[in-house]
Amino acid sequence: MTPADIDVVLAVERECYAQPWTAEFFAQELNSPFASVELLLAGEELAGYLCCWFLEGELHILNLATAPAFRRRGVADTLLRRALGIAREHNVEKAFLEVRASNEGAISLYQRFGFQSVFCRPDYYPDGEDAFVMELAL
Repeated sequence: MTPADIDVVLAVERECYAQPWTAEFFAQELNSPFASVELLLAGEELAGYLCCWFLEGELHILNLATAPAFRRRGVADTLLRRALGIAREHNVEKAFLEVRASNEGAISLYQRFGFQSVFCRPDYYPDGEDAFVMELAL
């Protein structure tokens, strides 16, 4: 992702999340030395993106989104495989993420990759919903 991609990423972010990240937040990620924002394009259309941190031997998945028109086509699977592959190449030991307790589709995806729920963060999201913290040993 480059700064020129922020507007198109924001459009997908707003379609996917009730409390979307802001342009400023994406810009901060682009300027962070430990952050990575991967885009998956279908032709010239943004199919999805994944934001993560590589920090202290860990991978932290912060934001994974698939544009509605591309759902159920393996976009999230492809992005997650890429991030985990990069992590393994750099000898990262563990991957972590938070997911809404109600997001059964995402939880199922992460479980297929071997992530396990390790604890719950009560009232994690601004609307008061809990988050499950999930972990994967690499």
